[in-house]
Amino acid sequence: RYLSQYKYPETEVVVTSLPEGPRHLEYYSYGALVVPKLLNIIKGAEKEGFDGAIIGCFYDPGLREAREIAEKLVVTAPAEASMHIASTLGQRFSIIVGRTKWIPLMRENVIKYGFQDHLASFQAIGMGVLDLQVDPEETKRRIVQAAQKAIEQDGAEVIILGCTHQFGFYQELQGILGVPVIDVGLAALNYTEFLVNLRNEHGW
Repeated sequence: RYLSQYKYPETEVVVTSLPEGPRHLEYYSYGALVVPKLLNIIKGAEKEGFDGAIIGCFYDPGLREAREIAEKLVVTAPAEASMHIASTLGQRFSIIVGRTKWIPLMRENVIKYGFQDHLASFQAIGMGVLDLQVDPEETKRRIVQAAQKAIEQDGAEVIILGCTHQFGFYQELQGILGVPVIDVGLAALNYTEFLVNLRNEHGW
């Protein structure tokens, strides 16, 4: 329902959850466990005639592997999509994460995608994935505090909410912070639509 508010009118959104496995990917081992399942689902989606697939985690697990097996299917993920968008909205962005533990893998992705010169900082708010929607007001309070620090001390011009479970906050946060705040799930959705259009119109 949330994604459908922001999609193109002609886009149909289907959300698929893994039938079994971890409820979050805060540990490297959890990420390793889900990649084979992700690849099977994504290849199946291509066979069913889907235009695009979005991997629903800011770690972007299995993104390169999924693109390797896809023939015409557009495959995207939240971190890569949001960093591309953020780099066009400002010179430097900061990523607001739940726990400090998340930062090393996310930093590896920033470097892998070539955005290290645009990264102002990571800021952690001391919450796990499953905590982020329990008390929305507390989550927003912590994000605002971390984002203001990123803007004032680190020079961030764009804020990226570094977890797909931080959904539903970006508009209110933008009003408070006065800079673009990227909801990474929406970034991945709209980036996928953009890439599907490029494929359909130009064969790219």
